[in-house]
Amino acid sequence: MPTFPRPILRIATRASQLALWQSNYISELIRQVDPEVRVELVHVSTTGDRDQTETLRSLGSFGVFTREVQLAVLDGRADMAVHSLKDLPTDGPPQLTLAATPIRGLTFDALILPARESRRLALKDLPLNSRVGTGSPRRQAQIRFLRPDLQLSEVRGNVETRLKKLDDGHYDALILASAGLTRLGLAGRIHSEISPPEMYPAVGQGAVGVECRTDDNDLRTLLTRITDSPTLAAVSAERSLLSTLRAGCHAPLGVQTNVEGNQIRLEAVVLSPDGQQRWMASATGDVLDPVSLGRVVAGLLTVQGVDRVIRPVTVTP
Repeated sequence: MPTFPRPILRIATRASQLALWQSNYISELIRQVDPEVRVELVHVSTTGDRDQTETLRSLGSFGVFTREVQLAVLDGRADMAVHSLKDLPTDGPPQLTLAATPIRGLTFDALILPARESRRLALKDLPLNSRVGTGSPRRQAQIRFLRPDLQLSEVRGNVETRLKKLDDGHYDALILASAGLTRLGLAGRIHSEISPPEMYPAVGQGAVGVECRTDDNDLRTLLTRITDSPTLAAVSAERSLLSTLRAGCHAPLGVQTNVEGNQIRLEAVVLSPDGQQRWMASATGDVLDPVSLGRVVAGLLTVQGVDRVIRPVTVTP
């Protein structure tokens, strides 16, 4: 294969340990398909990184962890941006395109207990009125549906900061994404898996997304070579669902997607913030047209009245 025409590629990334892991992972994949290319990281601070006190809900639902990273590509400081796909809004700048989705990691959520706790407890086993830390409206709503007695508290900061707060006694348990813990070498902190039908993951959870400029055809071609087709089909269906519902990345919406051969199945759940109401829908479609499948499932949810709890995203300039 001919080598990429530019000797250096610059990746815009947040500076957290998880973001750096993801960017280095993408760098290695690029080097595997074209060893002649040198990759450099451009560190970017986002609104979500700078403000560690406000809740994610109060910061807004559009691009809290991605907007400034995208800007670095748009203004030419970087050639591409690497994101946790669950943080990337579906209504992004038209000058950028989602050009790569490597093979997806673990999608389920995990229950984390203090380091001193040796018992392997599940969410249903937590003592009455336990204090659980999670800033995700999706997780909060599903926990309230399952365990309305639990005391839910916002928790901000990187993974290491959250674990320290847990071990210092601020919480009795945390809910975190298994993919992030595993990528940071912290899988040993997982006490139990929380997966469907108990808790549905976020759209794009466990997947890494790479954006580049829409008109950068050389780079788009290169990034196609590190894309995993089943992952792309799954996240395309999920993001189509999210986009059709006009919901933000922090909406009380969970999904599960399975790709088998030429078929793809998408299940989705929407809950009211208090966990008192829950709507579910699912459908199966052709793996070559995941966008249509997302729209079908969104339509099934819409006729059930989920617009009562999902507010359309307002894009802030």
